[in-house]
Amino acid sequence: MIDPKIFVMNKSITVLTNSTFNHDLHTGFRHKDDHIQMIHLDLSSSYHRDLSPSPLWIQTLRSTIFPRLRLCGDFSPSARHSSRLISKLLVMRFFVGFTATACWVGNMHIVNSWYTRQELGKRNAIYGCVSLIGSMFAGYLQSAAYTNLRGVRSLEGWRWFFIICTIITIPCAIIGVLFCPNVPDRTRSRWFTEREKQLCVDRLLKDGFAKTRGVDRTLFKRIFGNWRIYVFFVVGNLFWMTPYPSGLPYTLWLKSNPQYSVPMVNNLATIAHGATIVSTMVCGFYSDWRKNRWEPIFYGGILILVCNVLLLVWNVPEGAKFFAFLGLGVANGPTNLLMPWLAEFMSHDLEAPFSFYCNLPIIAWPTVSAPRYRGGYIWSTVMSVIELIVLPLRMILERRQRKRGIDFTRTVLEENGIVSAGLEEKGNGVGDDQSFEEAGKVVNEKEVDVNTVAV
Repeated sequence: MIDPKIFVMNKSITVLTNSTFNHDLHTGFRHKDDHIQMIHLDLSSSYHRDLSPSPLWIQTLRSTIFPRLRLCGDFSPSARHSSRLISKLLVMRFFVGFTATACWVGNMHIVNSWYTRQELGKRNAIYGCVSLIGSMFAGYLQSAAYTNLRGVRSLEGWRWFFIICTIITIPCAIIGVLFCPNVPDRTRSRWFTEREKQLCVDRLLKDGFAKTRGVDRTLFKRIFGNWRIYVFFVVGNLFWMTPYPSGLPYTLWLKSNPQYSVPMVNNLATIAHGATIVSTMVCGFYSDWRKNRWEPIFYGGILILVCNVLLLVWNVPEGAKFFAFLGLGVANGPTNLLMPWLAEFMSHDLEAPFSFYCNLPIIAWPTVSAPRYRGGYIWSTVMSVIELIVLPLRMILERRQRKRGIDFTRTVLEENGIVSAGLEEKGNGVGDDQSFEEAGKVVNEKEVDVNTVAV
C-alpha cells in the first residue's frame, strides 16, 4: 500500500532543511541564527500536538478525510511562496504540520490493520520508503529550482519550489480520496468485493489480530492503564530521536564547508536518505523472514551509539564524519520496525496505541551551535546508551505476563472460535482464498457426506 500523500507531505516538509532554503532565508528574510530552528520547531510542535487526538479521528471519521486534510495543508505552499515575513511563514508551517499529522497517523494505522505478522515488516518498509523518496526528491527538485528558476519573475528558487509542491499535491490528494480503503472490517471501498472484504478480516483474525472495537468509554482506560503503551513510548522516542544528526545537523555541516556549492549540499544531503531507504528495505524483509523485530533494532542502536560518539569527539578525519552521518542514516532504517512491532504488541487492541513523540530540537540542537553541536551530541550519546538498556524491557515484561497465563493472541483466537473449532490444529484452517464462512460450509458438507454413508 503505497501512499502518494506521504510522498508529497515529506517533499513539502523537507524543503526547510535544504541548503537552498537556508541560503535564501539569509537574504530574503534577513533571519537570525535560530530562525531556521524556530521554523523547524514550529512545524514539529503543530505536528506532534495533533499526534495524540489523531487516533480518535481515525475511529470516528472516514479514511478519505486524511487526503482531504493533506490537500488543505499543502495548498499553503501557494501562499508561502509570496511570504515576505518570517511570522507569516511560521503560521503557514504550523497548519502544514497540523494537517500532516492526521495523514501520517491515519495511514500508518490503516497499513498496520491490513497485514499479518509475516507481512508487516515488508509493508511498513515500503510505506516508510515513500516518505524518504519524497525527501530525496525534494533535494533534487530544489537544486534544480535553485539553478534553473532562480530570478524567474523575480522569485527565488525556493519560492518556485513551493509553487511546484502545490501543483503536485492536487492529483496525489485525489488518488488518496479515491483509493484509501480504511481498515478491513470497516472498509466501504468500491474496489473490493464483499467476499474479498470478508477474507481480509478472516486472515487477520486467524493471525491473532482483533476486530475494530471503536471509540467507547473504555478507550482511555485501555490506553493509560496499559504498561505496553508506556514501554513503547520510551523505546520508540529514544530510537526516533537519536539518529536526528543525519538530518538538519548533517546539512548544516555540509553547508559549513566552503568547497561545497548550494546545489551540491542539497545533493549530498540526500545520500543519508538513500542509505535509510536501503536499510529500511533490508531490515523490513529480514525481520519478516526471521519473525523478529528487536534484532535489527538492537543492531541499529549499536550503530547509533558508535556514530554519535564519533560526532561527539568531532576532531576526527572528514571521512569519519561522513561515515557517522551516513551511518545514522543507515540506523534510521530499523526504526521503521517500531510501528509493526507495536502492531504485533497490541494485536488484541489496535485502536488503543496513541502516538506520543518528544521533540527537543531547539533545546539540544540550537542553530547557533552548528555545525559543532557539542551539547546535542552529548545528549544523543547518552540517549543511545539508555535505548540499548531499555530495549529488552518489552520482552522481559511480556515473558513475565505469559508465565502468569496471559496470552492476548490466544484470547483473540478463542473469542472468535478459531482455536476451539480446531481450524488450525486439525488442518481445516482457513486458506488465503477461503473465508471462515466458506470453511464452515466445507466442514458441514463433509459431515453430511459422512451421515449419508452411515445411513
